[in-house]
Amino acid sequence: MSQNVNPTADPTKMGLGRSIAVLTSGGDAQGMNAAVRATVRVGLYTGAKVYFVHEGYQGLVDGGDNIRPATWESVSMMLQLGGTVIGSARCKDFREREGRMKAALNLVKLGITNLCVIGGDGSLTGANQFRTEWSGLLVDLVKAGRITDAEAKKSSHLNIVGMVGSIDNDFCGTDMTIGTDSALHRIIEVVDAITTTAQSHQRTFILEVMGRHCGYLALVTALACGADWVFIPEMPPDEGWENHLCRRLTDQRARGSRLNVIIVAEGAMSREGKPITSEQIKKLVTDRLGFDTRTTTLGHVQRGGTPSAFDRILGSRMGVEAVMALLEATPDTPACVVSLSGNQAVRLPLMECVQVVRPNIFQPAVFIICRSFENNWNTYKLLAHINPPDVKSNINVAVMNIGAPCAGMNAAVRAAVRMGLIQGHNMLAVHDGFDGLAHGQVEPITWTAVSGWTGKGGSMLGTKRTLPAKILEEISQNIAKFNIHALVIIGGFEAYVGGLELVQAREKYEEMCIPMVVIPATVSNNVPGSDFSIGADTALNTITATCDRIKQSAAGTKRRVFIVETMGGYCGYLATMAGLAAGADAAYIFEDKFNIKDLEVNVEHLVAKMKTTVKRGLILRNENSNSNYTTDFIFNLYSEEGKGIFDCRKNVLGHMQQGGTPTPFDRNFGTKMGAKSVLWLTEKLKECYRHGRIFANTPDSACVLGMRKRALTFQPLAELKGDTDFEHRIPKTEWWLKIRPIMKILAKYNIKLDTSEHTDMEHVIKKRSPLGK
Repeated sequence: MSQNVNPTADPTKMGLGRSIAVLTSGGDAQGMNAAVRATVRVGLYTGAKVYFVHEGYQGLVDGGDNIRPATWESVSMMLQLGGTVIGSARCKDFREREGRMKAALNLVKLGITNLCVIGGDGSLTGANQFRTEWSGLLVDLVKAGRITDAEAKKSSHLNIVGMVGSIDNDFCGTDMTIGTDSALHRIIEVVDAITTTAQSHQRTFILEVMGRHCGYLALVTALACGADWVFIPEMPPDEGWENHLCRRLTDQRARGSRLNVIIVAEGAMSREGKPITSEQIKKLVTDRLGFDTRTTTLGHVQRGGTPSAFDRILGSRMGVEAVMALLEATPDTPACVVSLSGNQAVRLPLMECVQVVRPNIFQPAVFIICRSFENNWNTYKLLAHINPPDVKSNINVAVMNIGAPCAGMNAAVRAAVRMGLIQGHNMLAVHDGFDGLAHGQVEPITWTAVSGWTGKGGSMLGTKRTLPAKILEEISQNIAKFNIHALVIIGGFEAYVGGLELVQAREKYEEMCIPMVVIPATVSNNVPGSDFSIGADTALNTITATCDRIKQSAAGTKRRVFIVETMGGYCGYLATMAGLAAGADAAYIFEDKFNIKDLEVNVEHLVAKMKTTVKRGLILRNENSNSNYTTDFIFNLYSEEGKGIFDCRKNVLGHMQQGGTPTPFDRNFGTKMGAKSVLWLTEKLKECYRHGRIFANTPDSACVLGMRKRALTFQPLAELKGDTDFEHRIPKTEWWLKIRPIMKILAKYNIKLDTSEHTDMEHVIKKRSPLGK
């Protein structure tokens, strides 16, 4: 959240006497509507007047009915819609000073001095130019007699805040732009469909995705589906790539693969600057190898469809931060862009972001690249080597799944296995968790054995909840029997507790003195040491999609309230985030205590809502939020209190939240976590090698690999004990609790938004690092 210039000020009065306009410009992107909705509702919450600008900058120039007041109800049912409801257009008029003068006139006449622009770098550059010229435009308007001196004085300063909406993720300074995650969802859906037909016929498929100047979509797709090759503008292939590509495809077929997948960004080019097209690649593969080859160009399907849960949450959080940035701005505050860094919303100087040009790596220039792009590229490069070294390390690394299954586990296993083989290690698969380790269900696992695992849900290795405490003797014997030198434990809270028990057993069992790493993988997102767990994003999208259908049903029936129970144990992450993504009226969770008075307030809120045009309600309840206020109790209470006003339905989602194919985020996250864990273990093994054997008994030789704010970090299991509520199986500190108020404000509850948490205006150069450092 943002820092209020006056922390004691009432946030519901920050916007009194002020007006905010919101527009979407340039290419559309899924999630823009979530940003518009949040901007409108938070603007109204602060007491400001809020206006829609329809058809982007063209609407700003044309004025009239294109600039209309926005109401709370006018942004209802927007969250799940793709594109932009208020329209977008390319505008030649705004590029000319006369057009910008018309736009300024329209804003001055309506008293609008705060403009929120959602678009790409071109749209945001135009916004900054408009702000820079503002004083001069007002002078010219006064001279022309089109506005009075009093009107010019009242509108003497224009505040601009931008949000980046672009499926290409090509804006410097932010980890993700609005629309990128949804575009990846569309692409991965196609990749999964293509994979089945390609395997049936032993085909090679070449998939062309958007990305004229930025290869982010292509790169993440390649990483998420384990593509054989990827062509992107930033990384032109070396000379002689044709031979290298053909050799790699041949090797894959020789290893037993029935298909090949090649991903091409539309802007891919050679080192000579010549385009590399999908048709050119198809001709190469067909002529040289004789493979049955097909090409698919996705085109605008990548821009379409329902926004993902991530994009809805991102758009909502950015909208809140944008309004706060506008209302806190002074005449000396530079125009800023609201962006995402890790799980934090940050503000960056708009023009600093726009002016950072991303040169290609092969050019003799200081190369600066977005951190997420760099991490993805480095991981893909490592995993693309399909020939393990001839010299073996004689190290045996075991991989296992613990706890409930979740989507993305298999991607982590695949990456860990292949990275281990690349390092020269022997990789061992442990089936059925600690039970399997105790009973000797351990076997070597090869490169081809994990082919295609990134897109498979559940756990291919098998997983159980059994903890090791009661079977330590058997586990230690099998660690010795199979000569296991390091352990990768992928799972939820049981994996974390199991790792702790193995560490504690080091005093008694010397066999446990090996490096080990725990990778959080659970839909509950409740493992200490990580802001995100593999599998939570897939579960969140499942819940959000279900809530969309439920809201549609409620909207059609009118005066209906749905109560939906989500998984998560005692952790309210899924209920909270799904509530924000689906536009819920309330989300009951264990961490945020509630009582009968709170339930009464929620009922009164729904009764009032039924008097508006939005005659429906959605309530989420985390399964263990309260032992007395059960889903049935809340359903009965709402049914009784809503008699004659609304009726109720309930839905317990259950294990469908654990199933399905992994989302692009979980595939990508699992792949990076699996690869990084083995690289870390390799270094630890070198440190722990003493007198011809491995001996690891220091706290930092057994860690949780987690995402913390902006980076993947390794934290000793022993050190995380202090931040763990073992009784309720949750961390004591949970970052996402800070954004719960946003959901309540967007649902029109009369609560106070904490604006005291500090967010400095950051600088792009500080947020970026040279490749390889």
